[in-house]
Amino acid sequence: RTVEPLEYYRRFLKENCRPDGRELGEFRTTTVNIGKCLCSITTADGSALVKLGNTTVICGVKAELAAPAVDSANKGYIVPNVELPSLCAERFRSGPPGEEAQAASQFIADVIENSQMIIKEDLCIANGKLAWVLYCDIICLDYDGNLLDASVFALLAALKNVQLPLVTINEETGLSEVNLKQKNPLIIRKHPVATSFAIFDDTLLIVDPTAEEEDLATGTVTIVTDEEGRLCSVHKPGGSPLTGAKLQDCITRAITRHKEVKKLIDKVIKSITPK
Repeated sequence: RTVEPLEYYRRFLKENCRPDGRELGEFRTTTVNIGKCLCSITTADGSALVKLGNTTVICGVKAELAAPAVDSANKGYIVPNVELPSLCAERFRSGPPGEEAQAASQFIADVIENSQMIIKEDLCIANGKLAWVLYCDIICLDYDGNLLDASVFALLAALKNVQLPLVTINEETGLSEVNLKQKNPLIIRKHPVATSFAIFDDTLLIVDPTAEEEDLATGTVTIVTDEEGRLCSVHKPGGSPLTGAKLQDCITRAITRHKEVKKLIDKVIKSITPK
């Protein structure tokens, strides 16, 4: 495994399994923890922790008030940011965001935009005067591959947990008034879920790759679908090309995975909802 890691992996892949015992199309154990039980970020308006095998990601959403942009007077803002601190893996260093963190942040921003999970007009309180800004901080606590799947899942779970207070503008003073006693859940239009694959030897697809598998792979691809089976995004940063048939296979698997994730998130939210 140390001297010839690729040959070591190939011996398993020929038998349609992986060194960790999973089949090629099998995901690692997935868990999600939502809300105030995450004592580390009780200041957030919504929070979630997702574990995908050893990969652990936490997402906190902070809602603030701001004036809309001049050219988008009826829209609020969503600002996603992915952090890969040095504590999550040896490969990352302290300091400004590295290339991988920046690429992940851009991917999340594209998923939000393409899936229309949140319509920015829904975040507007008063046209041209006041709107919500949602700061979505996604922090990797433990990195063992497949960051994008875990990040999209954590973001969706945290947003489902957000409760925004009622805000009105006093016509006499022109100032905003916040009613913390009356809160409403954030309007989520779509529920995107990401499913990532690693490509081995240009032809073989394995789902939910570990960090080691990502390093040995000849390419990766991430498919994002919503609850209607609609394709929201295909993220393929170079590497081995995929045939149309292989890509269709990935999309079919992603749609199945979406149902599993949606079922899990609904179950957890139901368990924390007051009776």
